Amino acid sequence: MRVLMTGGGTGGHVNPAIAIADTIKQNDPTAEIAFVGTPRGIENKLVPAAGYKLYHVDVRGIRRSLSPANIRAAWLALTSPIKAKKLIREFRPDLVVGTGGYVSWPVVKAAAGMGIATALHESNAAPGMTVKMLSGAVDRIYLNFSSAGNAIREKDKLMTVGCPMKSVGASVPKSEARRRLGIPDSVSCVILSFGGSLGAEKVNDAVFTLMERFSGGREGVWHTHATGSIEKDIAAGWFKERGLDQYSNLEISEYIYDMPLRMAAADIVICRAGAMTVSELALMGKCAVFIPSPNVTDDQQYKNAKALADGGAAVIIRENAETGATLCKTVERLYSSPEVRRNMEEKIKKFASPNANRDIYNDLVRLVKSKESK
Repeated sequence: MRVLMTGGGTGGHVNPAIAIADTIKQNDPTAEIAFVGTPRGIENKLVPAAGYKLYHVDVRGIRRSLSPANIRAAWLALTSPIKAKKLIREFRPDLVVGTGGYVSWPVVKAAAGMGIATALHESNAAPGMTVKMLSGAVDRIYLNFSSAGNAIREKDKLMTVGCPMKSVGASVPKSEARRRLGIPDSVSCVILSFGGSLGAEKVNDAVFTLMERFSGGREGVWHTHATGSIEKDIAAGWFKERGLDQYSNLEISEYIYDMPLRMAAADIVICRAGAMTVSELALMGKCAVFIPSPNVTDDQQYKNAKALADGGAAVIIRENAETGATLCKTVERLYSSPEVRRNMEEKIKKFASPNANRDIYNDLVRLVKSKESK
């Protein structure tokens, strides 16, 4: 089977595509798989690192405000399908799968028009513009959140499968994870917090407020925080200025490389609400406090978090001047109520889809066979 994957711009679009590609390879080692992305997105780091060839089609989004950049974007919108068709003719895929981002539009649209089996995966709780634009053309639309289907007319094409992940979050027991991390046996509550790989100033500030007022020096609490690469120097300065470096139960790092182990050890996780992160927390059954980024298109992170919070599976804290104070009150309540935490852990598991990778692969095979038989 020859497969073209396309999705780009953010890790939330690229990582599900890599997870699907890896699953196809695991089940069909002879499969030929390549990716199509833009020349600028994070896919240029992630895709080659995963071992796949990456082609480029330049396409950009139209800005909502008047901008000269819209002229370039409009031109690329007209020419990108032509380049996409050329790539498709050269690669000769049996299947094209899009996972979001502007680049998915010309590639999937061209493939559908050429009679090739096509599918989309929407990882967010509300579908993005690309998915909505392509919904009438593709053969299948996979959803992480069933609520995303409310905005798609073609109900017969929908299949709620969850979010495909490169690592399905299989973890060691909590006690073993803590032993490996060197967390003392006297610790009864482990807090893990992070704002993403690049970091987020508001999240760092709120977490340091929490460390000042609650975590620092508190017996039985261990708190690990990842500052992110862009914020690391500023955050390290704040950490010292606030006197947090004096507490042995607090640790900060630029990035958490052993995330599955850290999550396995955690009792409370504080983070953004990207679709991949939300799905992993659900799979691992963690008590989650989400601080959604307000800078994401269509407030997607808030919608992701709200889908869980409405079911009593998570807590949402909006990013504003009171974020730090609200976070302190929230964590204090969760710390003092183990039963509340356990209840949230059970409820968030209901949003988990441990068979997402397998279900997507099996259906993709059916789609290809169906096209071949026509």
